[in-house]
Amino acid sequence: MNTLEKIIADKYLEVEARKQQRPVAILEKSSAFSRTPLSLKSFLLDPTKSGIITEFKRKSPSKGLINGTSSVEMVTKGYELAGASALSVLTDQDYFGGFTEDLELARKQVAIPILRKDFVVDEYQILEAKAMGADCILLIAAALSPAKVNSLATFAQSLGLEVLMEVHNLEELEQSFCEPLDVVGVNNRNLKNFEVSLDTSLELVDRIPNQVVKISESGISDPATLVAFRKAGFDGFLIGENFMKTSSPEQAAMDFIQEFRRLMGDQTSG
Repeated sequence: MNTLEKIIADKYLEVEARKQQRPVAILEKSSAFSRTPLSLKSFLLDPTKSGIITEFKRKSPSKGLINGTSSVEMVTKGYELAGASALSVLTDQDYFGGFTEDLELARKQVAIPILRKDFVVDEYQILEAKAMGADCILLIAAALSPAKVNSLATFAQSLGLEVLMEVHNLEELEQSFCEPLDVVGVNNRNLKNFEVSLDTSLELVDRIPNQVVKISESGISDPATLVAFRKAGFDGFLIGENFMKTSSPEQAAMDFIQEFRRLMGDQTSG
């Protein structure tokens, strides 16, 4: 059993326990449940914004503890001020050190879309995401059957949430792409062995149908990479670890986004 399979097996057990703790009727009574979600797609395509989704992540299975001190309120607000188009907030506790409360706190801080970053395997988690104040959910093609991707995406959209499907190779993209998707992300990190290759994004960008927003995820640490990826056809980028591993993630994001904008300006004027 590889790491992803272990995470998914544990997630099914966790979800069953959560259903007992907070029944759907309780979720539907949360104040956030009735809010109108923001459109991640629109924010990523907004030419006045950076196209960058910044991430709040404390740890990961491959790197261990990344940042155990930064406050979710300070970092997420700082990310927005730095020019992030959207936020990604990890809510998986066992493997990533996240909490549903992190997303709820972030929602109170920012007016940009928030992606609930978790291993979604059940409609209950999508109801949870809505109740937390999320605007978008993540579906990982490697963790779900194509039919499950389609049914979970359809359910999310019925609640007004957008859907980001993450793929790692052409096979996942071809098998799992379906109509109810808003964003497709290419994860440059192989979730089975955690190796990173930026070539993964470049190999897949032209294979992703143009009806969805295209983003590249993981392993991005240089603003110049974003310029090249933007030229290749990506609309946005998800960056977490590169900022979170610093003592001030929000300042790291500010410096990175400013440099990216400078490089993009040079491209358009040169």
